[in-house]
Amino acid sequence: MSKKIVITGGSGRFGNLIQNFKSKHKLFFPKKNELDILNYRKINNYLSSKKPDILIHLAGLSRPMKIHETNIKKSIDLNIIGTANITKACENKNIKLIYFSTNYVYPGFKGNYKETNPILPMNNYAWSKLGGESSVHLYKNSLILRVSMTEKPFVHKKAFANIKTSFLYQEEVLKILFKIFNKKGIYNIGGKNQTIFNFAKQSNKNVKKVFYKKSSKVKMPLDSSLNLSKLNKFLRQK
Repeated sequence: MSKKIVITGGSGRFGNLIQNFKSKHKLFFPKKNELDILNYRKINNYLSSKKPDILIHLAGLSRPMKIHETNIKKSIDLNIIGTANITKACENKNIKLIYFSTNYVYPGFKGNYKETNPILPMNNYAWSKLGGESSVHLYKNSLILRVSMTEKPFVHKKAFANIKTSFLYQEEVLKILFKIFNKKGIYNIGGKNQTIFNFAKQSNKNVKKVFYKKSSKVKMPLDSSLNLSKLNKFLRQK
């Protein structure tokens, strides 16, 4: 059945992919002057006019990672307060809310994290995303996606050989999104557990191997890889 879906952050990297994705659903991509996540009245008015069934919340602050250390006000406003405003507006109108979080909310020591494992962010970016999760989690008509994804081809010239994650290209995440959007709760989304370097060299043969140093100003989890058994079980049933 076709749904009406509002997508915040449509001008971002992943949002642009969705705009070019052929879907049977009616998609809306509000500009900031139409829906400002820091202005609850504007959010409410826009949702009143469009009457969507689902809102996919992508808007927020991600890169560069160090901005979350140097400008915590911006991080708090966009990732925590903005998400709380979106959540309140969706709850007010009983709109299904899908929130894109990150695998970085897990401690990042041992990897293979399940959705039910304890969470403990290692840097401010992850804390800000967990702050957003907290408000969404209060609203039962919601789906939180802890995602490990990146652009294709790998955009950086260097990749860490001592940091393990579960990167999946955005195009593959998009395919999963439109299969899973009727679910509720929390789902991990990602790919094979491997080092960033091993992942990157598959699409960029010239990527240079580097090693993360614990003395770095921005702390990174050494192993934030995901256990995808819950997601894979659902996809097998589709």
